Amino acid sequence: MEERLQKYMAACGIASRRKCEEIILQARVKVNGKIVNELGVKIDEEKDLVTLDGKLIKKEKNKVYIALNKPKGYVSTVKDERGRKTILDLVDVTERIYPIGRLDYDTSGLILLTNDGDIYNKIIHPKQEKNKIYIALIKGIPTENDIKKFEIGINIDGYVTAPAKFKIIKKFKDYCEVEIIIHEGRNRQIRKMCDFINHQVLELKRIQIGDIKLGNLPLGKWRYLSNKEVKNIK
Repeated sequence: MEERLQKYMAACGIASRRKCEEIILQARVKVNGKIVNELGVKIDEEKDLVTLDGKLIKKEKNKVYIALNKPKGYVSTVKDERGRKTILDLVDVTERIYPIGRLDYDTSGLILLTNDGDIYNKIIHPKQEKNKIYIALIKGIPTENDIKKFEIGINIDGYVTAPAKFKIIKKFKDYCEVEIIIHEGRNRQIRKMCDFINHQVLELKRIQIGDIKLGNLPLGKWRYLSNKEVKNIK
C-alpha cells in the first residue's frame, strides 16, 4: 500500500511529519538510491527502500509513548548544534524517539516523546485544542486589567494569541505564583505574553498536557504512558 514519504518517515520514528518534510527538501532522503527533494512522492514499504543520510530506515514495530519531567538546562530536540544537553540524554530506550512539541531551555516540566508519527498532530496542532497547563512565578502582582488582556489574546510577533486562562494562586511581596492554561505552543509564548503585561516570568513549569499530568514524576525522570493515556491521545 502506498503512502506519502513524509508520513512513512514519521512512522519510522524519524521526526514529526512536518519536520520530515523539511528533511526531504534538504535532499537528505533517497528512495531506491535516488535523491528525493520534493514533496508529494509516495512509496510502498513492501517494495521501496528508503534511506536517510545513507542509512536504511524502517517502521518501528514497537510504538512507545513517554512522559518526561524535563529539568531546566536541556533542549527539547534530538540533537543540538551547540552541543547542549538534550532531553534524549535523560531517556534510555532502544526505540528511535523524538519529542512532541518543545519546552524552552529554561523551562521545566512535562514533555511527551514517541516514535509514533501519527500521534504528533493530535497533540501539537492548535485546532486540537489540547490544554497545556503551566505553573509560573512572575514579577509583581497583575491587575484585573492585566489578566483580562492576557486572557483575551495578545499580539505577539504579528499574531494574536488564542484565548487563555490566568489565575493567581499565591501572592508574595514583589512576585506571585500563577496558573496559566493555553492550547497553543508557540516559541516562548507564555514568556512573551507575560512580558507584554509587564510581569516577567521568573520560573515556568508545565504540569499537564490534555489529560496527561506530570503528577509526582521526579525531575529528570520519565515513565511510559498508560494505555488509558494513549487511548485518550488517539
